[in-house]
Amino acid sequence: MNKFAIFTAAGILLTACNNASEIKEQPEASADENTVMLDSLQRANAGVETALPAIQNIHSTIKLNGTVDVPPQSLVSISFPLGGYLKSTSLLPGYPVHKGQVIAAMEDQSYVQLQQDYLTAKARMEYLATDVERQKELSDADATSKKNYQLVLSEYKTQQAIIRSLEEKLRIININPATLTVTSISRMVSVYSPINGYVTQVNVNIGKYVNPSDVMFELVNPDDIHAAITVFEKDLASFKAGMKGKVALTDKPEDFYDVEVILVTKNIDENRAGLMHCHFENPKHDLLPGMFLTGVFELDAKSATVIPEEAVVRYMGSEYVFITKGENQFILTKVKTGVKENGVIELKEIKNIDWMQAKVVTKGAYAMLGKLKNKMEEE
Repeated sequence: MNKFAIFTAAGILLTACNNASEIKEQPEASADENTVMLDSLQRANAGVETALPAIQNIHSTIKLNGTVDVPPQSLVSISFPLGGYLKSTSLLPGYPVHKGQVIAAMEDQSYVQLQQDYLTAKARMEYLATDVERQKELSDADATSKKNYQLVLSEYKTQQAIIRSLEEKLRIININPATLTVTSISRMVSVYSPINGYVTQVNVNIGKYVNPSDVMFELVNPDDIHAAITVFEKDLASFKAGMKGKVALTDKPEDFYDVEVILVTKNIDENRAGLMHCHFENPKHDLLPGMFLTGVFELDAKSATVIPEEAVVRYMGSEYVFITKGENQFILTKVKTGVKENGVIELKEIKNIDWMQAKVVTKGAYAMLGKLKNKMEEE
């Protein structure tokens, strides 16, 4: 054999080996990873059922957070307008009080001075009343000048204003001017509870001087507490007075309280949220101001495309349904869902899919997902 023949044979052999290597390394075309094939027997064993989505009205629900709050008229800060020393009190935080109950006694010499000024002014008023009558009679009889009568009348009216002013000052510190006499002058006055409720704060102690601007006690009426719910800007328009909902304490989510929306604020805060005030329909509860709440509210019904909840499978953080293609082919399709109600779930619109023409697997979807995952692992 000559050299040319040897090289030619070697070249043919080398080329054949290279071609064989290329054919071996070329991957085989894989089946569609999102498609499951089932024959009739397999469908029956997996309990697979299919149906078209339906159109029905469903109510959407929204979960919100809030706190137990009280309206201004049910939260009272007790101070004393004239100031003074706290002589006595028995209040403690949580202590129950009723309207008109004496909750503290105040002592100061200014109270004595005010009572003295009133009784002195009242005594002078009696003298001026008599003097006005006498000067009027003399003026009518031309026995004195009208100027004297006018001066006495002016002083009488001035004294009326002084007495009226002193009466109101006495009422401010809970002294009835109608029953005040020389023998009833006292250096102590009582402080009364203006509401039924309980004490939330005690800011003073016996013997302490209290300025007129100091808050001595804070009281709250629990019968009128309400739920203040935070609603984000995008949802505010969905709420209106009269809507019903349920709230629960954050640490007791299973115990719900029925509420009714009474007011939705018209302003937005820096967090792009507003407040919704809700009235508790059952006043008999143990809720306290400041407690944290979670709320569930049902919005108005809307028409939606729905399928059974079990038709939606969740995989790798996304939601899917199986859409049928022919009799035995099922395609895993990613979807977006919305509201859930009474075992059905809303399907959002998806480009290139007409839900009214797309049969979906309503039962056995997770069994099909398991088969699909096994196929992917085998490949």
